[in-house]
Amino acid sequence: MSPSSGTSDDPSDTPGPSRAGRGAGWEPRDPTLPSPRPDERPVRRPRRVRRVLRGLLGLLLLGTLLLAGAFAAGYLLVEIPPANAAAVAQSNVYLYRDGTPLARDGEVNRENVRLDQVPLAVRRAVLAAEDRDFHTSRAVDPKAMVRAAWNTVNGKGRQSGSTITQQYVKNYYLGQEQTLTRKAKEFFIAIKLGREKSKEEILQGYLNTSYFGRNAYGVQAAARAYYGKDVERLDTAEGAYLASLLKAPSAYDVTTHPENRATAVARWNYVLDGMVTEGWLTPAARAAARFPAPQTARPATALAGQRGYLVQAVEEYLTGRGIIDEKTLAGGGFRITTTLEPAKQEALTRAVVDQVQSRLDPDRSPADRNVRVGAAAVDPADGRVLALYGGVDYTQQYVNNATRRDYQVGSTFKPFVFTAAVQSGAQTQQGVPITPYTMYDGTNRRPVEGWNGEAYDPANEDDASYGEIQVGAATDLSVNAVYAQMAVDVGPAHVRRTAIDLGVPRSTPDLTASPSIALGPATASVLDMAAAYATLAAHGRHGSYTLVDSVTRGGQEVALPGPAARQAVSREAADTTTSILRSVVESGTGTAAQAAGRPAAGKTGTAEDDKAAWFAGYTPELATVVALMGQDPESGRQESLYGALGLPRVSGGGPPAAIWGQFTRDALAGTAPREFELQLMPGAQEPPVPPVPDGAKEEEEELVTGEAGPGAASRGPGAPSPAVRGQ
Repeated sequence: MSPSSGTSDDPSDTPGPSRAGRGAGWEPRDPTLPSPRPDERPVRRPRRVRRVLRGLLGLLLLGTLLLAGAFAAGYLLVEIPPANAAAVAQSNVYLYRDGTPLARDGEVNRENVRLDQVPLAVRRAVLAAEDRDFHTSRAVDPKAMVRAAWNTVNGKGRQSGSTITQQYVKNYYLGQEQTLTRKAKEFFIAIKLGREKSKEEILQGYLNTSYFGRNAYGVQAAARAYYGKDVERLDTAEGAYLASLLKAPSAYDVTTHPENRATAVARWNYVLDGMVTEGWLTPAARAAARFPAPQTARPATALAGQRGYLVQAVEEYLTGRGIIDEKTLAGGGFRITTTLEPAKQEALTRAVVDQVQSRLDPDRSPADRNVRVGAAAVDPADGRVLALYGGVDYTQQYVNNATRRDYQVGSTFKPFVFTAAVQSGAQTQQGVPITPYTMYDGTNRRPVEGWNGEAYDPANEDDASYGEIQVGAATDLSVNAVYAQMAVDVGPAHVRRTAIDLGVPRSTPDLTASPSIALGPATASVLDMAAAYATLAAHGRHGSYTLVDSVTRGGQEVALPGPAARQAVSREAADTTTSILRSVVESGTGTAAQAAGRPAAGKTGTAEDDKAAWFAGYTPELATVVALMGQDPESGRQESLYGALGLPRVSGGGPPAAIWGQFTRDALAGTAPREFELQLMPGAQEPPVPPVPDGAKEEEEELVTGEAGPGAASRGPGAPSPAVRGQ
């Protein structure tokens, strides 16, 4: 056929690769077969995708090899060390601000026991609390560690994810510091220990080295410290309580912190319920279990008097702010210089003794056995705590009355309501701006207006009615009807925020946004209130109080949080509040504070049923709060102060104000009195003297001198819940 025909019978002329490119064994496709469809053709990945996949596979393999190498190196290089220094712990030394000795805490209380001395139920309670899979799981749990790290990063609280083996390694061989190096060592030592020691040996070591609070290391020391018995005699309920302490010893000690009892009981229930889940306790035995209240702590005599209270407050400050871990601090070796000044500490103790302790006579007045005193003094300039009074003697009354949060603050809270009013520019229901001279209706049980909640008509002290009365006079006389209405006018939520800004802890019990907030049902501590009043003295500038100037261990400084003062409320709001509180001292319920002999501002307060009486006051240089509290020494139940100190009624303007006056005079002796430099809100300058209704002054003086009849008037329906008295 001619070349121009375009056809050929020679197969070599068909389109496609040349013969040279077809390779050996090539045969032409049978032209009678149908061509394959596109979807039946083999799918080939692009060369770039194949290269990426091969690279990723290589990286994965390399990473696996590196991890395996790191694990092998760590396992070979990390040896099981000898016991750490904390296993033979030493004392901590506490110093006053000037470097003079304050106290030295006792040596660590530890007594090792064999595992077979610990009742099986107690061992199982510990496992239910800390590591329920201990006997069947490995020495480390990587998944739990990763999960705990993730939860910590995501703000669900610091979590460890450690097994009991790891905790034992940390207790006995390493330390409590939170570092990656320590965690890595813990990981490898735990693996080796899990291979070299039996589960029983590890559990025994853990029980003998764990910290249970009250300076007790090990379950035997804990049994003695909390229940006054050897570990062999512990029952299941007691063992479950000791096991619950392992998570947070101080927080769950219900005698040291009675306000945390509900949390401690919840943790105890968690432990017992876990024992039921694991089959270690029958449901019937669980139902029969009752919370085993521990005995009152018995501190070392080296901490007698005020020293123990001061050490306890400093320890709570350091551990509560995460400066030093509780177990590490208990391990000892720290040199702690406090902010406390010995002369002021002595002056505060002397004032309490002179005005209260020396006048108690339980044989004459049974109510005297219930009297407790707490006091705290803060420097407004820098927030340093200069003196604390925690109780008659740390070895006799273990609960620190300066830091406990279970007594109502009463009318000492009212200044925060007025501060919030000025800060927010609040107005009355009639649209009148709230100033010291704004008129309010002080009629007893007058229903509060403008409140969307349940009807509320608080009673005044002794059901007294005042009619139309200025805010300043209502503050002098602590008129409940006025301040409950003012709280609604300002907004209870704003009042709460202002109190928190001033220094009242956000977590304070009963600090609720309702009209009754004005009457002080909140149970802030004496130290909390001193910090808040120091903010008013500092013209509204607030920084967290501090109890510690410096901490060293082995010559190394421990980092402390720096000052973070800020303007909590405007100067006009703080100073205008100071102006009306000066009137309380000059002519109101706090005249006993004039014994200080210098310009002062303050407020009295009395809790419902006279269970506590407060005076909170300040000069430009010093803010101090004093409280008398009623508590049965045996049951711990809050009791009325009726009849104490030979008085029918104990008010904040009585012994608390007298203590305040004597202490402030002595603490500032040798320094020239300073006047308040106030910048008042518009309309608050040079006011007229506020009128005092007829008869009101006599009632006020009766409360201060104790000449009024005993008992508070019945509140009836509509009283605050919980209710508090006016003065």
